[in-house]
Amino acid sequence: MSEYGTVLESGAVRFERLLPGPVERVWAYLAESGKRGTWLASGDFDLRVGGETKLLFKHSEITDEPPPERYREVNDKGFLATGTITRCEPPHALAFTWDGDGNPLSEVTFELSPRDGKVLLVLTHRKLADKAAMTNVSGGWHMHLGLLEDQLAGQTPRGFWSRQAKLESEYAALFASLPE
Repeated sequence: MSEYGTVLESGAVRFERLLPGPVERVWAYLAESGKRGTWLASGDFDLRVGGETKLLFKHSEITDEPPPERYREVNDKGFLATGTITRCEPPHALAFTWDGDGNPLSEVTFELSPRDGKVLLVLTHRKLADKAAMTNVSGGWHMHLGLLEDQLAGQTPRGFWSRQAKLESEYAALFASLPE
């Protein structure tokens, strides 16, 4: 299982992580604002199909590392991404639309399944507008999923901003052959 996201189709990327379980515990880190806020973004989710999602990305709440200048405002003030739940099957599947930061509407799906005493998390982000969006989103998911792994393993969270530029360039190289 690769740590890097893989391209499924134009505008879609998938990540897989084998995490400490059980499934219900990993689900809580997806569904509950306080737990989700330790690795991704806090915010209320109305956990039903058609329910609203709010993700307040304020990176200063998940890392002590200073951000690159171009991310300083997001780091300090945050930004809100909203959406609508399109699939909710606790504790195995959660999908929602993603509307934020001026990008076209996309869709995120988390699927959880038991695997050899652990939990396989499959994250798929679809309907990304172009190669630049896929590159940006992939680096972000890669960093955030690393923080989720650390939270679930009870480890000190790995670096966030210190990894950002390297991952962004690695995904740009991985996706270089994709059409614009």
